[in-house]
Amino acid sequence: MVSKIAVMASSKPLAVTMITFFLLAVALHEFASSAAAQAAPLTGPVDAIYSLGDSITDTGNLIREGLGPFGAINKLPYGETYFFGKATGRCSDGRLMIDFIAQRFGLPFLNAYLDKTASFVHGVNFAVAGATALDASYLESAAGILMPYTRSSLDVQLGWFETHLASLCSSPEQCRARLATALFFVGEIGGNDYNYAFFQGKSTADAAALVPRVVETIRDAAIRVIQQHGARRLIVPGNFPIGCMPSYLTAFRSANPADYDSRRCLKNYNQFAELHNRQLQEMLRNLRMEFPFVRIQYADYYNAALQTLDNAGNLGFDVEKRFQACCGAGGEYNFDPTRMCGETGTTACPDPWKRLSWDGIHMTENAYRHMVASLFAGNLKG
Repeated sequence: MVSKIAVMASSKPLAVTMITFFLLAVALHEFASSAAAQAAPLTGPVDAIYSLGDSITDTGNLIREGLGPFGAINKLPYGETYFFGKATGRCSDGRLMIDFIAQRFGLPFLNAYLDKTASFVHGVNFAVAGATALDASYLESAAGILMPYTRSSLDVQLGWFETHLASLCSSPEQCRARLATALFFVGEIGGNDYNYAFFQGKSTADAAALVPRVVETIRDAAIRVIQQHGARRLIVPGNFPIGCMPSYLTAFRSANPADYDSRRCLKNYNQFAELHNRQLQEMLRNLRMEFPFVRIQYADYYNAALQTLDNAGNLGFDVEKRFQACCGAGGEYNFDPTRMCGETGTTACPDPWKRLSWDGIHMTENAYRHMVASLFAGNLKG
């Protein structure tokens, strides 16, 4: 009797444990099924793209906002390769990555938000060349960094996006339904916060102090479009290997060979870009846990650019000129910050498809084409 009672007593906790395990398994299955059901539309077609960012993505906002010292992008040779001899406000000789991505989804090119005569049926481009992640007022007052081109920061662009939504939908529910099959690009943004810091004489430590706030600002933007507007698919790009850009190679030229890596890029500036990208990716990992029903992907522009650089010869680029801008005023890297592409005294190379860099800051259409191929071949993560 004692042994039977003991067996019964010992089996009771086991039974409770098994029941608890069963209920937990059911709950987890239901949660997973629910999350999968919410995430399922992400595998379907993309009906529209909404893009926030800077000159890597701008398809014509800055030229409508007021060009200031960046007026050259509104005339040839910008746009010469693809747009039938017409400059469109894109900072390249032709198409940008956002154009190739739209084509991959079977969508037309995104029109600039400030082009009030344009169609926005399949999305809108809110990006502005020269834009920063942080507000201009903060950068000027707290960091002593001046805004040479635009004050249309990420927050300003989000305001445009919300104004656009108000004209598009009669209710928040209607907007959420419409945006459920849309793709949001939050960036690339933040690069100019650092560019302005470096080119205005700030140290690496000064620029590094901006990184947490830049990443937090990108995080806040992502949460805003998810929580307030129902975004279900986001792509958040990282920064480029800026130490390989003709602009940086010219401005921060060093007589010390140890300052360059095996590619002949400036190590310190590439390491800085990696710092930003690490913090950005860590933030995105946390966001995915916070919003498991949203597809949040990191676009690894850094490695996509390096892979294009490393395979330049196989991809048809001129290896000997891989660090030279196509359009410039001469010099080792064909970049002169006092005479930018399109200004008097500059010329464009006859074969931009063989160059990686267009104007020393931005890449050529052909380089962007290969970067997008690299993204979809494994550098789009999450």
